[in-house]
Amino acid sequence: MSLYPLKFTPISKYRMWGGDKLNTVLNKQFDQQQVGESWEISDVKGEQTLVANGSLSGKTLKELISTYQSELVGTNVYDKFGADFPLLIKFIDAKTPLSIQVHPHDHIAKKRHDSFGKNEMWYIMDADDDAEIIVGFNKELTKESYAEQLQNETLLEVLNKEQTSAGDAFYIPTGRVHAIGAGVLLAEIQQTSDVTYRIYDYNRVDKATGKTRELHNDLALDVIDFAVHDSYKTKYDNKPNTSNQLIHTDYFRSNILTIDQSIKKDYSGIDSFVIYLCTDGALELITDQGSFSLKKGETLLLPASLNHLKITPSQESEILEVYM
Repeated sequence: MSLYPLKFTPISKYRMWGGDKLNTVLNKQFDQQQVGESWEISDVKGEQTLVANGSLSGKTLKELISTYQSELVGTNVYDKFGADFPLLIKFIDAKTPLSIQVHPHDHIAKKRHDSFGKNEMWYIMDADDDAEIIVGFNKELTKESYAEQLQNETLLEVLNKEQTSAGDAFYIPTGRVHAIGAGVLLAEIQQTSDVTYRIYDYNRVDKATGKTRELHNDLALDVIDFAVHDSYKTKYDNKPNTSNQLIHTDYFRSNILTIDQSIKKDYSGIDSFVIYLCTDGALELITDQGSFSLKKGETLLLPASLNHLKITPSQESEILEVYM
Protein backbone atom coordinates (compact mmCIF):
# COMPACT_ATOMS: atom_id res chain seq x y z
CA MET A 1 0.00 0.00 0.00
CA SER A 2 1.47 3.36 -1.03
CA LEU A 3 1.96 6.05 1.55
CA TYR A 4 0.25 9.42 1.10
CA PRO A 5 -0.02 12.71 3.03
CA LEU A 6 -1.47 11.84 6.43
CA LYS A 7 -3.86 13.78 8.64
CA PHE A 8 -4.48 12.77 12.24
CA THR A 9 -7.41 13.18 14.61
CA PRO A 10 -6.27 15.67 17.27
CA ILE A 11 -6.44 14.86 20.97
CA SER A 12 -8.02 17.63 23.05
CA LYS A 13 -6.64 18.39 26.50
CA TYR A 14 -8.56 20.12 29.28
CA ARG A 15 -6.34 22.62 31.07
CA MET A 16 -7.31 24.87 33.96
CA TRP A 17 -5.84 27.75 31.95
CA GLY A 18 -7.47 26.77 28.63
CA GLY A 19 -9.89 28.92 26.64
CA ASP A 20 -11.96 28.67 23.46
CA LYS A 21 -9.61 29.89 20.71
CA LEU A 22 -8.86 26.38 19.48
CA ASN A 23 -12.50 26.28 18.39
CA THR A 24 -13.14 29.91 17.51
CA VAL A 25 -9.82 30.74 15.83
CA LEU A 26 -8.54 27.35 14.63
CA ASN A 27 -11.93 25.85 13.79
CA LYS A 28 -11.63 22.79 16.00
CA GLN A 29 -14.79 20.95 17.01
CA PHE A 30 -13.99 20.11 20.61
CA ASP A 31 -17.03 19.61 22.85
CA GLN A 32 -15.55 20.22 26.29
CA GLN A 33 -14.77 23.57 27.91
CA GLN A 34 -11.32 25.01 28.70
CA VAL A 35 -9.42 23.05 26.08
CA GLY A 36 -5.86 24.29 26.41
CA GLU A 37 -4.05 21.96 24.03
CA SER A 38 -4.74 20.19 20.76
CA TRP A 39 -2.24 17.38 20.29
CA GLU A 40 -2.05 17.25 16.52
CA ILE A 41 0.55 14.55 15.93
CA SER A 42 1.56 12.46 18.93
CA ASP A 43 3.38 9.22 19.68
CA VAL A 44 3.33 9.76 23.45
CA LYS A 45 2.50 6.49 25.20
CA GLY A 46 -1.22 6.32 25.86
CA GLU A 47 -1.80 9.53 23.88
CA GLN A 48 -1.25 8.43 20.29
CA THR A 49 -3.08 10.25 17.54
CA LEU A 50 -4.82 8.15 14.86
CA VAL A 51 -4.72 8.65 11.10
CA ALA A 52 -7.91 10.41 10.02
CA ASN A 53 -7.80 10.15 6.22
CA GLY A 54 -7.49 7.49 3.54
CA SER A 55 -6.86 3.77 3.65
CA LEU A 56 -4.63 3.98 6.76
CA SER A 57 -7.35 5.56 8.90
CA GLY A 58 -7.20 4.44 12.53
CA LYS A 59 -3.49 3.58 12.49
CA THR A 60 -1.07 5.02 15.05
CA LEU A 61 2.38 6.38 14.23
CA LYS A 62 3.91 3.36 15.95
CA GLU A 63 1.98 1.00 13.69
CA LEU A 64 2.89 2.99 10.60
CA ILE A 65 6.60 3.14 11.42
CA SER A 66 6.67 -0.58 12.22
CA THR A 67 5.23 -1.28 8.78
CA TYR A 68 6.87 1.36 6.59
CA GLN A 69 10.04 2.17 8.55
CA SER A 70 12.34 4.56 6.63
CA GLU A 71 9.75 4.95 3.87
CA LEU A 72 7.68 6.92 6.37
CA VAL A 73 10.26 8.73 8.50
CA GLY A 74 13.53 8.61 6.53
CA THR A 75 16.56 6.34 6.85
CA ASN A 76 18.52 8.45 9.35
CA VAL A 77 15.46 9.04 11.52
CA TYR A 78 14.56 5.35 11.55
CA ASP A 79 18.14 4.32 12.34
CA LYS A 80 18.20 6.71 15.31
CA PHE A 81 14.68 6.37 16.73
CA GLY A 82 13.36 3.04 15.45
CA ALA A 83 9.58 2.82 15.86
CA ASP A 84 9.46 5.91 18.11
CA PHE A 85 8.29 9.08 16.37
CA PRO A 86 10.58 11.88 17.57
CA LEU A 87 8.26 14.93 17.51
CA LEU A 88 5.08 16.04 19.25
CA ILE A 89 3.05 18.76 17.53
CA LYS A 90 0.53 20.90 19.42
CA PHE A 91 -1.61 24.00 19.28
CA ILE A 92 -1.94 25.73 22.68
CA ASP A 93 -4.50 28.30 23.84
CA ALA A 94 -3.81 30.08 27.13
CA LYS A 95 -6.78 32.07 28.41
CA THR A 96 -4.93 32.52 31.69
CA PRO A 97 -1.18 32.09 32.34
CA LEU A 98 0.45 28.68 32.41
CA SER A 99 2.58 27.67 35.36
CA ILE A 100 6.25 28.66 35.41
CA GLN A 101 8.06 25.51 34.31
CA VAL A 102 11.19 23.91 32.93
CA HIS A 103 12.01 20.70 31.04
CA PRO A 104 14.90 18.24 31.51
CA HIS A 105 17.38 17.27 28.81
CA ASP A 106 17.61 13.82 27.24
CA HIS A 107 20.03 12.30 29.77
CA ILE A 108 18.08 13.28 32.89
CA ALA A 109 14.71 12.55 31.27
CA LYS A 110 15.88 9.08 30.26
CA LYS A 111 17.28 8.33 33.72
CA ARG A 112 14.33 9.67 35.70
CA HIS A 113 11.36 9.08 33.39
CA ASP A 114 12.49 6.74 30.58
CA SER A 115 11.62 9.56 28.19
CA PHE A 116 13.15 11.94 25.70
CA GLY A 117 13.97 15.40 26.97
CA LYS A 118 11.82 18.29 25.87
CA ASN A 119 13.44 20.87 23.64
CA GLU A 120 10.65 22.90 22.06
CA MET A 121 9.75 26.01 20.10
CA TRP A 122 6.78 28.36 20.00
CA TYR A 123 5.30 30.17 17.03
CA ILE A 124 2.77 32.79 18.13
CA MET A 125 -0.39 32.63 16.00
CA ASP A 126 -2.61 35.06 17.90
CA ALA A 127 -2.12 37.26 20.95
CA ASP A 128 -4.20 39.76 22.87
CA ASP A 129 -2.90 43.34 22.89
CA ASP A 130 -1.24 43.05 26.29
CA ALA A 131 -0.12 39.42 25.98
CA GLU A 132 3.31 38.35 27.12
CA ILE A 133 5.37 35.25 27.64
CA ILE A 134 8.02 34.40 30.19
CA VAL A 135 11.32 33.06 28.92
CA GLY A 136 14.55 32.93 30.90
CA PHE A 137 15.73 35.28 33.65
CA ASN A 138 16.32 39.02 33.73
CA LYS A 139 19.31 38.80 36.09
CA GLU A 140 22.08 36.37 36.90
CA LEU A 141 21.17 33.85 39.58
CA THR A 142 22.80 30.95 41.36
CA LYS A 143 21.05 27.88 42.71
CA GLU A 144 21.15 29.51 46.14
CA SER A 145 19.74 32.89 45.08
CA TYR A 146 17.11 31.17 42.95
CA ALA A 147 16.02 29.04 45.93
CA GLU A 148 15.80 32.24 47.96
CA GLN A 149 13.47 33.80 45.38
CA LEU A 150 11.25 30.72 45.58
CA GLN A 151 11.23 30.80 49.37
CA ASN A 152 10.30 34.49 49.42
CA GLU A 153 7.70 34.04 46.65
CA THR A 154 9.47 36.69 44.57
CA LEU A 155 10.33 34.48 41.62
CA LEU A 156 8.23 36.56 39.20
CA GLU A 157 10.50 39.54 39.84
CA VAL A 158 13.54 37.83 38.29
CA LEU A 159 11.85 36.28 35.27
CA ASN A 160 12.23 37.78 31.79
CA LYS A 161 8.86 38.89 30.39
CA GLU A 162 8.40 39.56 26.68
CA GLN A 163 5.51 41.36 25.04
CA THR A 164 4.44 39.16 22.15
CA SER A 165 2.30 39.28 19.02
CA ALA A 166 1.42 37.09 16.06
CA GLY A 167 4.48 36.03 14.09
CA ASP A 168 6.91 35.93 17.02
CA ALA A 169 8.99 32.78 17.44
CA PHE A 170 10.90 31.51 20.46
CA TYR A 171 13.20 28.55 21.03
CA ILE A 172 12.80 26.95 24.45
CA PRO A 173 15.74 24.59 25.02
CA THR A 174 15.78 22.23 27.97
CA GLY A 175 16.75 24.03 31.15
CA ARG A 176 15.20 27.37 30.15
CA VAL A 177 12.48 28.51 32.56
CA HIS A 178 9.37 29.61 30.65
CA ALA A 179 5.61 30.13 30.65
CA ILE A 180 2.93 31.08 28.14
CA GLY A 181 1.00 34.14 29.24
CA ALA A 182 -2.71 34.89 29.11
CA GLY A 183 -4.22 35.62 25.70
CA VAL A 184 -1.65 33.68 23.65
CA LEU A 185 -2.47 31.10 20.97
CA LEU A 186 0.56 29.30 19.57
CA ALA A 187 1.92 26.32 17.68
CA GLU A 188 4.39 24.21 19.65
CA ILE A 189 6.95 21.86 18.12
CA GLN A 190 8.80 19.67 20.58
CA GLN A 191 10.51 16.39 21.21
CA THR A 192 8.13 13.54 21.99
CA SER A 193 7.94 14.00 25.73
CA ASP A 194 5.33 14.86 28.34
CA VAL A 195 7.84 15.60 31.11
CA THR A 196 7.39 19.01 32.72
CA TYR A 197 8.72 20.34 36.02
CA ARG A 198 6.31 22.93 37.43
CA ILE A 199 8.09 25.43 39.70
CA TYR A 200 5.44 28.09 40.37
CA ASP A 201 1.68 28.12 39.79
CA TYR A 202 0.33 31.33 41.36
CA ASN A 203 -1.14 29.25 44.23
CA ARG A 204 -4.10 28.45 41.98
CA VAL A 205 -6.74 25.84 42.70
CA ASP A 206 -7.88 23.71 39.76
CA LYS A 207 -11.68 23.70 39.87
CA ALA A 208 -11.70 20.24 38.26
CA THR A 209 -9.87 18.76 41.26
CA GLY A 210 -10.39 21.34 44.00
CA LYS A 211 -6.66 21.25 44.70
CA THR A 212 -3.50 23.15 43.89
CA ARG A 213 -1.26 21.46 41.38
CA GLU A 214 1.91 19.62 42.31
CA LEU A 215 5.21 21.49 42.10
CA HIS A 216 8.50 19.82 41.20
CA ASN A 217 11.13 22.18 42.61
CA ASP A 218 13.49 19.49 43.86
CA LEU A 219 13.59 17.87 40.43
CA ALA A 220 13.87 21.22 38.65
CA LEU A 221 16.84 22.57 40.59
CA ASP A 222 19.38 20.35 38.81
CA VAL A 223 17.83 21.14 35.42
CA ILE A 224 17.57 24.94 35.32
CA ASP A 225 19.95 26.96 33.16
CA PHE A 226 20.56 30.24 35.02
CA ALA A 227 22.33 31.98 32.13
CA VAL A 228 20.93 35.33 30.98
CA HIS A 229 20.78 36.09 27.25
CA ASP A 230 20.57 39.40 25.40
CA SER A 231 17.66 38.23 23.27
CA TYR A 232 15.21 35.33 23.36
CA LYS A 233 13.07 36.08 20.33
CA THR A 234 14.12 34.49 17.02
CA LYS A 235 14.77 36.85 14.12
CA TYR A 236 13.89 35.51 10.68
CA ASP A 237 13.21 36.52 7.10
CA ASN A 238 9.85 35.83 5.50
CA LYS A 239 10.27 36.08 1.76
CA PRO A 240 7.09 34.94 -0.03
CA ASN A 241 6.74 31.55 -1.73
CA THR A 242 9.92 30.03 -0.35
CA SER A 243 11.08 28.22 2.79
CA ASN A 244 12.57 30.70 5.26
CA GLN A 245 14.61 29.32 8.15
CA LEU A 246 12.77 29.78 11.42
CA ILE A 247 14.35 27.67 14.18
CA HIS A 248 16.87 24.93 13.40
CA THR A 249 18.16 22.74 16.23
CA ASP A 250 19.69 19.30 16.71
CA TYR A 251 16.17 18.06 17.55
CA PHE A 252 14.11 19.49 14.67
CA ARG A 253 14.20 22.07 11.93
CA SER A 254 11.41 24.53 11.25
CA ASN A 255 10.83 26.94 8.37
CA ILE A 256 8.06 29.41 7.59
CA LEU A 257 6.39 29.82 4.21
CA THR A 258 4.01 32.59 3.21
CA ILE A 259 2.41 31.45 -0.04
CA ASP A 260 0.38 33.56 -2.47
CA GLN A 261 0.95 31.55 -5.66
CA SER A 262 1.48 27.94 -6.68
CA ILE A 263 4.89 26.58 -5.74
CA LYS A 264 6.66 23.24 -6.15
CA LYS A 265 8.56 21.54 -3.36
CA ASP A 266 11.36 18.97 -3.69
CA TYR A 267 12.30 17.10 -0.50
CA SER A 268 14.59 14.52 -2.08
CA GLY A 269 17.61 15.95 -0.26
CA ILE A 270 16.50 15.87 3.37
CA ASP A 271 15.86 12.15 4.18
CA SER A 272 13.05 12.93 6.63
CA PHE A 273 9.32 13.13 6.97
CA VAL A 274 7.93 16.69 6.71
CA ILE A 275 5.12 18.14 8.82
CA TYR A 276 3.03 21.09 7.71
CA LEU A 277 1.18 23.22 10.27
CA CYS A 278 -1.18 25.64 8.57
CA THR A 279 -1.19 28.81 10.64
CA ASP A 280 -3.27 30.90 8.23
CA GLY A 281 -5.29 30.51 5.02
CA ALA A 282 -6.02 27.37 3.03
CA LEU A 283 -4.06 25.33 0.50
CA GLU A 284 -4.25 22.36 -1.83
CA LEU A 285 -1.37 19.89 -1.95
CA ILE A 286 -1.07 18.02 -5.23
CA THR A 287 0.97 14.81 -5.17
CA ASP A 288 1.25 11.58 -7.15
CA GLN A 289 -1.23 10.13 -4.64
CA GLY A 290 -3.84 12.81 -5.34
CA SER A 291 -4.94 16.17 -3.99
CA PHE A 292 -5.08 16.97 -0.28
CA SER A 293 -6.51 20.03 1.45
CA LEU A 294 -4.95 21.89 4.35
CA LYS A 295 -6.46 24.86 6.16
CA LYS A 296 -5.75 27.04 9.17
CA GLY A 297 -5.54 24.97 12.33
CA GLU A 298 -4.74 21.70 10.54
CA THR A 299 -1.54 19.68 10.33
CA LEU A 300 -0.36 17.11 7.83
CA LEU A 301 2.50 14.61 7.71
CA LEU A 302 4.32 14.02 4.43
CA PRO A 303 6.06 10.62 4.37
CA ALA A 304 9.77 10.67 3.61
CA SER A 305 9.11 8.73 0.40
CA LEU A 306 6.99 11.59 -0.95
CA ASN A 307 9.58 13.94 -2.38
CA HIS A 308 7.70 16.11 -4.85
CA LEU A 309 4.48 18.08 -4.57
CA LYS A 310 2.79 21.26 -5.67
CA ILE A 311 1.19 23.67 -3.22
CA THR A 312 -1.61 25.92 -4.45
CA PRO A 313 -3.17 28.46 -2.04
CA SER A 314 -6.80 29.52 -2.30
CA GLN A 315 -5.75 32.77 -0.59
CA GLU A 316 -2.52 34.07 0.91
CA SER A 317 -1.58 31.37 3.36
CA GLU A 318 1.09 30.56 5.90
CA ILE A 319 2.54 27.23 6.94
CA LEU A 320 5.27 26.00 9.21
CA GLU A 321 7.44 23.31 7.62
CA VAL A 322 9.05 20.91 10.11
CA TYR A 323 11.46 18.05 9.60
CA MET A 324 14.46 16.33 11.18
